Amino acid sequence: MSLPNPAELISQMAIRLKAHLEHRGIREPRFIGIRTGGVWVAQALLEALGSDAPLGTLDVSFYRDDFSQNGLHPQVRPSALPFEIEGQHLVLIDDVLMSGRTIRAAMNELFDYGRPASITLVCLLDLDAGELPISPDVVGATLSLAAHQRVKLSGPTPLELELQDLAP
Repeated sequence: MSLPNPAELISQMAIRLKAHLEHRGIREPRFIGIRTGGVWVAQALLEALGSDAPLGTLDVSFYRDDFSQNGLHPQVRPSALPFEIEGQHLVLIDDVLMSGRTIRAAMNELFDYGRPASITLVCLLDLDAGELPISPDVVGATLSLAAHQRVKLSGPTPLELELQDLAP
């Protein structure tokens, strides 16, 4: 299986996101990337949009529903939101949507900061493996992988996708 080029996906996503926000009448969205890959995608997307808007970052480690089973990842850093959440139109950005649990955790954290007017979900890849009723408003590509396969994004520059095989 050949993976798509992230730079090409970002360009297409910028066009679709701009159209989506215009259609919804959103003029000053607040951008938030989910650490780590979502932040890289958000940075590339803001660059493609020609935007110098501030970028918030979320680390959803404490909000995950598997936190008690898996413990704390050693790379956990605090979330940083340089703007209000209450009443704002948010663009939440992640790299790979798989089960939907990371997005659920991100929304739980965001609502602890306030009640946004809306949340637009943007993902580089949707792996079409949802366990929760969550789907992106803007997506670079949708892939169907075998159960033993995963996709890993490396970056931040350049962004590159790698297919990993988890089979023993």
